Amino acid sequence: MSHFNKVLVVIDPTEDNHKALSRALEMSAKHPCDITVFLTIYDFSYEMTTMLSPEERELMQNAVLEDKKQWLNELVKQTGKDCSRVTTEVVWHNRPYESIIRAVIEGQFDLVMKSTHKHDTLKSVIFTPTDWHLLRKCPSPVLLVKDHAWPKSSKVLAAVSAVTDDSSHELLNYEIINYGCFMSNILQSEIHLVNAYPPTPMNIAVEIPEFDTVQYNENMKRHHKESLAKLALDFDIDDDQTHVIEGLPEDVIPEAALLLDAELVVIGTVGRTGISAALIGNTAEHVIDNLNCDLLALKPPDFVSPIKA
Repeated sequence: MSHFNKVLVVIDPTEDNHKALSRALEMSAKHPCDITVFLTIYDFSYEMTTMLSPEERELMQNAVLEDKKQWLNELVKQTGKDCSRVTTEVVWHNRPYESIIRAVIEGQFDLVMKSTHKHDTLKSVIFTPTDWHLLRKCPSPVLLVKDHAWPKSSKVLAAVSAVTDDSSHELLNYEIINYGCFMSNILQSEIHLVNAYPPTPMNIAVEIPEFDTVQYNENMKRHHKESLAKLALDFDIDDDQTHVIEGLPEDVIPEAALLLDAELVVIGTVGRTGISAALIGNTAEHVIDNLNCDLLALKPPDFVSPIKA
């Protein structure tokens, strides 16, 4: 079973309601863990104070860092929760995602928690550039938090791709379900599995008139159901908690989450970077734009972050 023993909570100073901190304290009450409340700050004007010596600029930066650390400590105190295992850290860096990932690597954190933003009109989640970088490059699981409660008798949805010949993807499937079960225990909720399977390619039906699209679709669905059933059996998950749905993952997963009224979706992300990420994108990134609940994103076991400590 997975364990989150060291949690890094990323604070957004522009927020009034610090959802990630509240969620971390809520989780620690059910699963005790060490929490580091983390803030990255940077002010370019301090780098441009050419009239000051490097030593004087460093003193100014340290004064700002100390002021923000006091603010963080007060923020933690104001929660009124048990904060005996909470520490705070403030760093000066012009790329927040790099400072976060370096802190994760150096501190060997098991989880990063960060709030997300909701667009009031579209009712979808708007992710900042820092969120995207964390999803692609952070070696630890990333929990992106929305502004809602974790009620009892809720549901956790673990999204897998049960039909795969890739050993790394198979391991990721088990990680996804493992973490899903762990989080469902914390939430005292029910774990569900969802697996999308591709629709019948329409060009085949057009080019080969005798091609039986109905039979093809039935065979495809059966194959995915059997594969998902094997995964579910390994975790003692009942059949009525498994869902095999035709369509693309970026459509199926949000639809299933909405149908089940899930509080959390657990998904794997391959961590593409560079041109590959820009052109191809990432299933996780397509999915999360349409989710209205928390998201826990995991990397494959063999993932190595391009950011170094």
